[in-house]
Amino acid sequence: MQKFDVVIIGAGAAGLMCAATAGYRGKSVAVLDMGKKAGRKILISGGGRSNFTNRVATAENYLCQNPHFVKSCLSRYSSNDFIELVERHGLSYHERLHGQLFCDNSAQDLVDILLTECDWAGVEIKLRNEVLSVVKNEPGYLVTTNQDEYLCQSLVIASGGLTMPKLGGSPLGYKIAEQFGLKVVPTTAALVPFTLHDHDKQRFDGLSGISIDCLVTSQSGKQFRENILFTHRGLSGPAILQISSYWQAGQAVTINLLPECNLTVQLESWRKDSPKKSLKNCLTQLLPSRFIEILINDKALPDKPVNQLSHTEIKHIHDYLHNWTIKPNGTEGYRTAEVTLGGVDTDELSSKTFEAKKSAGLYFIGEVTDVTGWLGGYNFQYAWSCGVACGLAV
Repeated sequence: MQKFDVVIIGAGAAGLMCAATAGYRGKSVAVLDMGKKAGRKILISGGGRSNFTNRVATAENYLCQNPHFVKSCLSRYSSNDFIELVERHGLSYHERLHGQLFCDNSAQDLVDILLTECDWAGVEIKLRNEVLSVVKNEPGYLVTTNQDEYLCQSLVIASGGLTMPKLGGSPLGYKIAEQFGLKVVPTTAALVPFTLHDHDKQRFDGLSGISIDCLVTSQSGKQFRENILFTHRGLSGPAILQISSYWQAGQAVTINLLPECNLTVQLESWRKDSPKKSLKNCLTQLLPSRFIEILINDKALPDKPVNQLSHTEIKHIHDYLHNWTIKPNGTEGYRTAEVTLGGVDTDELSSKTFEAKKSAGLYFIGEVTDVTGWLGGYNFQYAWSCGVACGLAV
């Protein structure tokens, strides 16, 4: 049996951040992970370059049943604080749209920084340790793995959600929460591509790889303006991933395919300047030709010169392309999702320390909690912020 002040289950972003923070306070810390290496999800994030934070991360960028829960940790450890940390280590990074920060070279650079911090803080990282049981005892908690037994005063669950099971996604954290009487908000895949019904899949077969700048709206009214991407199975791209977090089975999404254009005005202009030009040839100036061809062939749009369009047809074309409505069949699920929506109910936790209100010395941080960020570095920033808040408390 090994004894530590703090045992952390999960060597991901939140777990490593918490470990280093607690280690620097003089706590003896062990991080247990069932994988062969630490930070596996970090390594594949952002196309291998890890979108590690966002310049501006506020409570508005997160989904949580308690919309105020993340305010405390985000204010106490902001994106500027994390940027300062990686700059001290000489990380080379760049900024993309909407304040997203990425590693210039590889996400491995980011993992190396976290591991260096843990090393300097005296943290022991124990890989290939599969947790078999957790028991509360007099001094704290006893964690039994396939390798050893670990006794600790503070136990931190940073085991992540159900996403990417090949990289360690599992329900372990939820099971531990339920074992100690904590509520778990039902989970679903989020930041995930949509699949389409067979008839739509057949319609748009051949468009794979084509992207369009759109304004996508959920049935609840949430909107995101970014690209959508046609895939072999359905729809993806940043706007679709964002809206998936607000989508429920059976709902449709509305897509403004021409957010920068008033199509009625544009059609009138074409009727005046190019009256004999076909609608198809006109629209391919604004949208991918293969997409327009499908809509014409399906008779969703009329196939005639623009000067022959009636006022009713102009209104239909305007409404159709500004409010293209499609009902997904479902999502690609946890296999490709970036995060898990739902998790340990935040009402069960302290927003300052992340300690469970019903079980002293037990903490839950990161994706295992009911906090889901938007696409764009927000989930990593939550991981850093809650990791530090918890690391200061254990």
